[in-house]
Amino acid sequence: MGETSAMGKKDYYRELDRLTVELVKLQEWVKAKGLRVVALFEGRDAAGKGGVIKTLTEGLNPRFARIAALGVPTEKEKTQWYFQRYVAELPSAGEMVFFDRSWYNRAGVERVMGFCSDEEYAEFTRAVPEFERMLIRSGIVLVKYWFSVSDEVQEKRFRDRLEDPAKRWKLSPMDMKARSKWVEFSRAKDAMFEFSDTADSPWHVVDADDKYSARLNTITHFLARIPYKDLTPEPIELPPRQKVGKYERPPIDSQKWIPRVYPGEFAKVERASAPLADALGGSAGEAGEPPWEPAGEPAAKKGKKKGKKGK
Repeated sequence: MGETSAMGKKDYYRELDRLTVELVKLQEWVKAKGLRVVALFEGRDAAGKGGVIKTLTEGLNPRFARIAALGVPTEKEKTQWYFQRYVAELPSAGEMVFFDRSWYNRAGVERVMGFCSDEEYAEFTRAVPEFERMLIRSGIVLVKYWFSVSDEVQEKRFRDRLEDPAKRWKLSPMDMKARSKWVEFSRAKDAMFEFSDTADSPWHVVDADDKYSARLNTITHFLARIPYKDLTPEPIELPPRQKVGKYERPPIDSQKWIPRVYPGEFAKVERASAPLADALGGSAGEAGEPPWEPAGEPAAKKGKKKGKKGK
């Protein structure tokens, strides 16, 4: 991650493996009991919300663990009840939904950047506590996380994103504008806590300066929010596979195989910044042949020795 951590990598991954197994057990419990779970992840830009959500959901069944990351509202959505598009993302029985930013956009970016009126903001401050009580009364398990990051670490992560082509997409024009309103965002967060940090729906603050620790601490806390039992089924025995009989596979060279670039030395590209297909010689041929000479022996020729069929 290009960052230092109080935890070593081996310790981190060992503990993450253990917690991932517990998350799978939790998911099985949620499915079996028909629970509905909602977790909100809010915080400053580059606080690590996305990384925590990705780590938390990586080992789960995506059919029952969804990530909701809504974009800018459409013209139609702007005319709807503010909470309407978020309600559409709420879970059904047996599901967990993780909101990468949520309805609290109104208390943060919309408030600071002037995307909502004073009247709309005032109505939000009155409505959101009751809206969340309604969710909880309906049986939804609601957990809210705020990721706190220091100025120095946030600045370092911004610069890391600028220098890393794989992370540059994370910096939006809005992020750049928000830098000039750092204090306003701090005030907006403080005000948001005043009206939304309630006894029945509190904010849980995560120290996000150390990414490894923040991820493990959040997962540990999340597991503790929902009492669950281990429903891991007993080991099953694989049934015997159907016998081949008269079935014959088609000849191996009748299929269009992708170029075997790996393992071994792979084709070197002079222009690393150019699109891959262009840099490697243009688009593929009509017959599905690779546009460049793959490293190593073509797959179709492997195993073709005297008197032996290719495998």
